Amino acid sequence: MMTTQANALTDLYKNWTAKMATGAMELPEMRTMFEEWGTLATEPTGFSYTTLSLGGVPCVEAAETGTPDNGRVLLCFHGGGFVCGSAESHRKMFAHIAKAVGCKAIIVDYARTPDNPHPGIVKQCTAVYGALLDQGYEPQHIAMIGDSAGGNLATSVPLNALHEGLAVPAACVPLSPWYDMEPTGETFVTNADVDAFVSPDAVRLMAGMYLGGADPCDPGVNLLHADPSELPPMLIQVGGHETLLDDSRRFYERAKAAGVDVTLQIIPEMQHVFQLMAGKAPEADDAIGKIAQWLRPRLGL
Repeated sequence: MMTTQANALTDLYKNWTAKMATGAMELPEMRTMFEEWGTLATEPTGFSYTTLSLGGVPCVEAAETGTPDNGRVLLCFHGGGFVCGSAESHRKMFAHIAKAVGCKAIIVDYARTPDNPHPGIVKQCTAVYGALLDQGYEPQHIAMIGDSAGGNLATSVPLNALHEGLAVPAACVPLSPWYDMEPTGETFVTNADVDAFVSPDAVRLMAGMYLGGADPCDPGVNLLHADPSELPPMLIQVGGHETLLDDSRRFYERAKAAGVDVTLQIIPEMQHVFQLMAGKAPEADDAIGKIAQWLRPRLGL
């Protein structure tokens, strides 16, 4: 049964949903609201944060103070429908994950839609990855991780890297990934009464800003239509109460059939990107522990 601590995310999403139901919310107000994600996690102890630019893209480096660089990197892509969210709203969650894995995190603060529609964000994130390789980091020592829209990026960026002649990273970890731009998953129906936040209308709204006129079935934006066969090992985590659950299940089946080393973990009763409650909800901490257990050997740790 879900713990009391995990209710914090459900309550936050219900509050957001009620605010958005009152009428058209302007984009600046929506972005401010989504920054509340950053209040859900505890502040990881012993971490410092440095702003930097990689490949011409602003990023935040999260690293344990006094810990030597072991050459391993989590390249992190925040969620928010490509429209909202930021490195700041997600830095605590990604730092908790980096601490559990035993490496530093680079959180990409990409330019968001509608000002930066597809393929702008994918190109920016790929540029950051290329810059890390140029600095001497080995692809087998880099893992990509992201939530929601960032889960899409954690999957599409390795494929785009290949297209640009770069080696794929060691692994990718999509959390509650958003793959289907249309949305057609059956859990939009079966989980409609238990998902506190993600609705088909919300998906269509944010997809419209991201697509910028692109075909919603284009494999570059809709990963359910992409060829996943050249992806590195993948761990997908998703909450059992999510309307986006079917995105994860369908992609898992496609990747598995294509020969990808892919693992799917469905966490019962959890909401969208429940790992944001790191340090406060046992379910989030347990999931992060599973990520670290899966990821460490794939990074040579």
